[in-house]
Amino acid sequence: MNLADIMDFLSRHRGKATGILIGLIFGWLVIKYGIIKTIFVAICVGVGYYIGKRLDERIGIKDIFYSIFRKD
Repeated sequence: MNLADIMDFLSRHRGKATGILIGLIFGWLVIKYGIIKTIFVAICVGVGYYIGKRLDERIGIKDIFYSIFRKD
């Protein structure tokens, strides 16, 4: 199996490969550091992803914090 075959496989099964990688990393973190620390890291990654996604959409930091902490 060469690099082209691997890249073709990953492009056809991107979601499955990503899920496996995330599961592997999460499992390793739980074994190494415990469930509470792992959940904390997962939350931090999620918040970082959300802020990065909003910045990619050209939404300013000020607007992001207003949308997170607004009163309804």
